[in-house]
Amino acid sequence: MASAYTQPTTSLAPLRMSYDEWQTWLGRNERNRGEWVDGEVVVFAMPKHLHQAIMFLLARLMAEFVEAADLGEIAADGTEMWLPERRTARLPDVFFVSAEHRDRLTDERLNGPADLAVEVISDDSVTRDRRRKFAEYQDAGIPEYWIVDPRPRRHTVSVYVLDADGQYQERPGDDEGRVHSSVLPGFWIDPAWLWQNPRPKASQLMARIMAEAER
Repeated sequence: MASAYTQPTTSLAPLRMSYDEWQTWLGRNERNRGEWVDGEVVVFAMPKHLHQAIMFLLARLMAEFVEAADLGEIAADGTEMWLPERRTARLPDVFFVSAEHRDRLTDERLNGPADLAVEVISDDSVTRDRRRKFAEYQDAGIPEYWIVDPRPRRHTVSVYVLDADGQYQERPGDDEGRVHSSVLPGFWIDPAWLWQNPRPKASQLMARIMAEAER
């Protein structure tokens, strides 16, 4: 009989285990990557370089913007977000926690919803990010959700903001194609930055963001 901790052969094959078993499974091998959803673990494929490069660039830009005004905290690349009402432990690619909600963030996880979550789509995560997490994050009351799609012929950044009825509505870009955050007023990016090769230096992009924010 196969062990409950055996790595499945497909990236989407589910594993059934308790939350504590999932934590143990994650710690057994640094290549083990997945999220815990009400007793089921969905295992991730290893991310590609483009996914990681985009994630770290967004995390750095957001972190510097947040730090400049002491708005809260940015976490990235595997920090757990525990949503107790949904019994899910998600690992957003990037998330922001406001200063008001800093008490939710511990060394182990974020206990409760973030104020802004970012997911960068991979080939195996399209349905998970666009449907399942979209519904979960909306129901959990995460005020803003960014979905970045770096796949060929897509190259989109979609920003969704909760309306008065608690439903996500897409926030359109401006006339120059830039997308803006409502949770982080003054923060914006040009999605084209993410697809450039080589990508622009974060310090140069940050200078442009801050110059616009200070107007």
